Amino acid sequence: MIGTAFTLLVVLVGISLPVAAALGLMAYVLSERFAFFPMTGAIGELAWNSSNDFILIAAPMFIMMGELMHRSGMSERLFSALTPWFARIPGRLIHTNIAASAIFAATSGSSVATAATIGTVAIPNMDKGGYNRPLFLGSIAAGGTLGILIPPSINMIIYAVLTDTSVADLYAAGFIPGFLLAGLFSLMVLALCLFRPQWAGPKAETANLWRERVSGLKNLLPPLGLFLVVVGSIYAGIATPTEAAALGLMATLGLVAANGQLTVPVLLRAFEGTVRTTCMVMLIVIAAFFLNFVMVSIGLVKAITDTVLALGLSPLGMLIAIVVFYLILGCFMETLSMMIATTPVVVPVIVALGYSPVWWGIVFVILMEAALITPPVGLNLYVVQAVRRGGAFADLCIGALPFVVMMIVMIGILIAFPQLALWLPALLKA
Repeated sequence: MIGTAFTLLVVLVGISLPVAAALGLMAYVLSERFAFFPMTGAIGELAWNSSNDFILIAAPMFIMMGELMHRSGMSERLFSALTPWFARIPGRLIHTNIAASAIFAATSGSSVATAATIGTVAIPNMDKGGYNRPLFLGSIAAGGTLGILIPPSINMIIYAVLTDTSVADLYAAGFIPGFLLAGLFSLMVLALCLFRPQWAGPKAETANLWRERVSGLKNLLPPLGLFLVVVGSIYAGIATPTEAAALGLMATLGLVAANGQLTVPVLLRAFEGTVRTTCMVMLIVIAAFFLNFVMVSIGLVKAITDTVLALGLSPLGMLIAIVVFYLILGCFMETLSMMIATTPVVVPVIVALGYSPVWWGIVFVILMEAALITPPVGLNLYVVQAVRRGGAFADLCIGALPFVVMMIVMIGILIAFPQLALWLPALLKA
């Protein structure tokens, strides 16, 4: 049974079948082969129950927040406001890429939207500034991955639905590791630019530096305000995560209108992008719920858990083996499908080993971040390459490698110090 499921997954993904179709077909084959009674009759009810979950309403609202910020020019103003603050640091615009990605991630919840938005603004400055191309491009692709780690995060919402975990706990757990990982990215860039000064780009003019910093603060306030509206309302007890997403969307609409950019074309493009992304996500979620139902019903989840535990590895050894497995799998599988297809199998093993599902959720998200920038299926690499409109794809692959190393370092830090993820959720519950 385990061999059949694994073979099906490899073959269906290997032939590039759309993710939702692959998951649904896999569920159908397993049901027909191993179930005692037909399970396809449950698809209608499962589709309704999975898509009717109240928490999932937050996903399209976070997606639309990112679309509106991108279409209205808020991201360009954010980038310009951050640039003077890194003027005296070697590799200044590369640090700006990372900082802008972290702040945009704290409002959009999407890695692809973050990479596309920051890339559109930053890439025109790459050659003009004489920066090292691979490192500059890698910082955009890696910075974009912060969109699924720093709350709010669409992927965390889906993980919470699949594992029956608190979204508020996951958001709180991702806050410190998210900004710490952004700091590790920036520290690594600084070290490389000090080691290779020719990679750092030109020195900035500093005559009116403080005037530029102060004048740009007004453009930092809107995204920071949106972050406080969304995350602050959750932990102040004012709103649930879904209600907070609605508040964030209303606040975004208000900001765009205040800037005189809430036009019909902007709204139509935002609506189209939101509908496209939401439909893709929800179709995958429905197929995944049917697959999960089949796997539990035929005993596949229990069989895999028992097999893994019977290997006799220590909890730490098993955890490291799972991390290595995901690092390899992420090279060949799209992140959302990887999360949905494997979470029902892996999380019971993690819990049986004595680890917190909230803590694992953060480690898992970092592993998905690594998958976003590891070829040949690293989605953020293709997004940045599309925004770049030409040039060698190898530049992106090479430039992303140091950031993957920092992600592995961050996972090691979380394994050694799990309270980095668990302290804030516990504090907010106290």
